[in-house]
Amino acid sequence: MDGRAQLLIFVLLSATLGNLKLAAALAERRKLAANTSGFISIDCGVDEDYFDEQTEIFYKSDKDFISTGENKYVSSGNNDEDPYFGRICQSARYFPKGRKNCYTLRPEQGKNQNYLIRVFFKYGKNQTPRFDLYIGVDFWMTVQTSKYALYEIIYFSLTDAINLCLVNTGYGTPFISALELRFMNHSIYRIESRSLYVVGRYDVGNSTNRNVRYKDDVYDRFWTTFIPDNFISLNTTSNIDVQSSNNTLKTPMEVLRTAVQPPSPLRSFNHSFPYTDNSNNEYYACFHFAEILQTSPGKPTREFTVNLNGANYGPITLQYLKPLTICYPPIKSRNVGDIFISMESTVRSVLPPIFNALEIFYVMPPPVSPTHPADVDAIMAVRQTYNINKDDDWQGDPCLPRGITWTGLSCSYDSNSPRVISLNLSASKLTGKISSSFSELKAIESLDLSGNQLTGTIPEFLAQLPNLTVLNLTGNRLTGSIPQSLVQKSNDGLLQMSLNGNPQLCQTDSCEKKKQNFLLPVVASVTTIMVLLFLSSIFVFWRMKRQKATSQSEKEGRVISKNRSFSYSEIVSITDNFKTIIGEGGFGKVYFGALKDNTQVAVKLLSQYSRQGYEEFQAEAQLLMIVHHRNLVSLIGYCDDHHNKALIYEYMVNGNLREHLSESSGSTLNWDERLHIAADAAQGLEYLHNGCKPPIIHRDLKTSNILLNEKLQAKIADFGLSRAFANESVSHITTRPAGTFGYLDPEAYASGIFNKKSDVHSFGIILLELITGQPALKRDVDEEIIGIQQWVTPIIENGDIGSIVDPRLQGNFDTNSAWKAVEIALSCVLDTAIRRPDMSDVVGELKECLAILTPVVGSQRMDRGSMRSINSLETRSLEIDTEMAPSPR
Repeated sequence: MDGRAQLLIFVLLSATLGNLKLAAALAERRKLAANTSGFISIDCGVDEDYFDEQTEIFYKSDKDFISTGENKYVSSGNNDEDPYFGRICQSARYFPKGRKNCYTLRPEQGKNQNYLIRVFFKYGKNQTPRFDLYIGVDFWMTVQTSKYALYEIIYFSLTDAINLCLVNTGYGTPFISALELRFMNHSIYRIESRSLYVVGRYDVGNSTNRNVRYKDDVYDRFWTTFIPDNFISLNTTSNIDVQSSNNTLKTPMEVLRTAVQPPSPLRSFNHSFPYTDNSNNEYYACFHFAEILQTSPGKPTREFTVNLNGANYGPITLQYLKPLTICYPPIKSRNVGDIFISMESTVRSVLPPIFNALEIFYVMPPPVSPTHPADVDAIMAVRQTYNINKDDDWQGDPCLPRGITWTGLSCSYDSNSPRVISLNLSASKLTGKISSSFSELKAIESLDLSGNQLTGTIPEFLAQLPNLTVLNLTGNRLTGSIPQSLVQKSNDGLLQMSLNGNPQLCQTDSCEKKKQNFLLPVVASVTTIMVLLFLSSIFVFWRMKRQKATSQSEKEGRVISKNRSFSYSEIVSITDNFKTIIGEGGFGKVYFGALKDNTQVAVKLLSQYSRQGYEEFQAEAQLLMIVHHRNLVSLIGYCDDHHNKALIYEYMVNGNLREHLSESSGSTLNWDERLHIAADAAQGLEYLHNGCKPPIIHRDLKTSNILLNEKLQAKIADFGLSRAFANESVSHITTRPAGTFGYLDPEAYASGIFNKKSDVHSFGIILLELITGQPALKRDVDEEIIGIQQWVTPIIENGDIGSIVDPRLQGNFDTNSAWKAVEIALSCVLDTAIRRPDMSDVVGELKECLAILTPVVGSQRMDRGSMRSINSLETRSLEIDTEMAPSPR
């Protein structure tokens, strides 16, 4: 073999080895990402995402979290001092423009949760700027640091989106190096709804004197290692039972393996922690203890008391290698800014006091209420509709902090939540119609839309704004006539209205009359022609109509009204000016309504700031027009009036399944009803998967999307939000979030690939909810959030079906059918998608499950008018086959 051949083989082997290493690295990163659900890690100022080998954390670029600022790289000279920072301090984002610049974080767990939020700063020059940092609408701190620093807060979020805002106070350009968010169990570090600023977190007894982040810390906290003066350091290599229920804050093992105690013969020690110049501050302290010295059997180990700023606690006893965490109530600083700690052994204790770790927090003031959510949604929808480019000013909360409101916007602070009372968008290059989102600004007093290129008519809803006293629409391209209600308010002196500069706008009655005089002969001519055409064809249509007559409207569960288009004004009338909200989802709010023939309907109004957009709207409307099934919610009509879009569904009088299964429900579904609901939902989903060509994947199946009519017949809603697939072998791959946690298929979530088996997993969760009456996510004895399948599985393994079925049934269920139902559910939620059954198999299994039921005469099923046998299910199944529309293509 010559040298060139050897070289070629070497190159090929090297490339193969490199590919294997790359594949292994990618697999490890995917595994890491799966284990850090609820973590957001952002390296500010970098251009691309990357995996940090040093910290083993996957960092994202900040370009998806903020749209302002400039990237800069910083000298890496000091980074070697603390390797736990990794690469994040080698870049930063600077904000030379704008008074307030905000990062927007949207953690998947949403509002009313605790989050550890950490910020890093490293400045590349000698003189560092000074600026304010706000979290949400609350002041966090003033930042001024040399070299580099990190700050942490345990933040209780009142909103789904968390804004971190850097405010320029005139003392230099704000900057930030990195931003991290870590979801925390809501039951820990909890002081009502107050946030906690971390002023010290100490790994006591560790002599390395640095900031450390331990890889076994489930919350990825930073710990400062230190040994107080005149203390003896202790350590062990033994395993400590960190899974103990007494380790409430999940303290890492490495932290608990080191400790300090006073030197012999001392039996007490004191230490003071200086923190602040404000003696009125409240502090919250958490101590972490673990006995790491083994003593003789039968002898007491340690027993001691703790004095914290004059308040005594204890006595505290410890067991060998058993951790104990104690958080004491908030306290005032003893002297100006001091936290004073004293520990003393009791007379029964052989050993002196010991402690392994300590956390001290400043209790933040009560949170400030953000701007009213309806106003925020409305103003953001307006911004999206008109693509308003005010990135330097329109960030974070519109009204807060005070004095830094959005440009052109004024707020009232009289109520608990600030309200938008004035909006000036003059000369803002607005085009299109006047958005219906303005109608949601219920507190607005002045609206200035002058000097733009707005078209269309002046909408009626402007007259319905209760506080509007100034309306300026001059200098646009508005047409049509002025709504009489606005004219009346102006005539009554309740509204100052300016309309000049709209040449095509009819401001008098005469122009309407001229228009009518011009149109009259044209209309007469056209009408004559149309009448002749109508008379000549009516006979043909009459014969065709008789031949195609159908009794479709008489079938149970179908809506009589024909699918048709509604105008926005009709939507306003149908909903009685959006009087009654009956639900809210990703599309927007859902309102109760009634058609002219008194048919009750549900109107889903597309929010212009919703997660879905116009493409999704068109997809749902087109799909629902041709997809018909007894177990799918029927579409009556839709509104596609430019910026105003809505879907009109049949009204389901018994609401959604989640409401009936909740503990607050006024009545309990019996066993027969639960199985029939499961079978109904299964048949609807089976039709979407196998009756439609191409198949339709729901992607967000959950109990709140299972609606019930007056006979408790179940129908699936919101399936039109999903996408149709080209064929059964091709899955839809998307980077957009889909599904709801608790129902979401873990395999689909990890890969981003949704298919039929993803829906099967969600159906399995719903079936478990029907069986148990428990929600998809619940808390275990340790207050950890677990999935319903995790709770059910060990009980089933013990053969205890009675502990699985909803206790509200009081034992009134058939055991054999219950076992069968549980087996079906667990087969649907198997971890591997390929092992899950097809929905056609699930339907068949549920029919067998219903066949097991023993008829009960005079039971609750009879009393509630809901007795439905297996025969009725089979009859309905035959009826469904006859009423299916042609498969959508």
